[in-house]
Amino acid sequence: MTKTKLYILTMLLSFCLGACAPGQNDFCEFRQLPSKGWAYGDTLCFTPSFADSATIAIPVIALRHNNAYPYSNLWLELSRVSSDSTTIARDTINVRLADIYGRWQGHGFGASYQFADTLLDVKPVRPGETITVRHIMRVDTIRDIEQMGILFVSTE
Repeated sequence: MTKTKLYILTMLLSFCLGACAPGQNDFCEFRQLPSKGWAYGDTLCFTPSFADSATIAIPVIALRHNNAYPYSNLWLELSRVSSDSTTIARDTINVRLADIYGRWQGHGFGASYQFADTLLDVKPVRPGETITVRHIMRVDTIRDIEQMGILFVSTE
């Protein structure tokens, strides 16, 4: 390979890696769930803080679960709550953690997996809003979900 080709390849790779870097208006937060399980009534709250007050961000749900999770999916209720505690919108999300053959969709090794799903059907979040998340499975307490997180990716 000539030096010119190597230089061009290096520049393209640098540009691609720079474009993938998280922006200053992105936000990420995880909550550790109790080892005894996540009860139906337990609501997790996430309030993103952005450097720019005009930021609009798309939420991404991230879950960490272990191999013993007995279901192939997880139903969640996401609510957007304004700064004055008024519920703006409520969405029901079906997070598919396994394919039809029972293989986990997430990445990981050993008995732990992490799965992330961009919520394109959910309206973007604005500064000052809080996202509340609770599971709405048919059982009262679900086990083997270790952490629940939400990432907010700015649309800018």
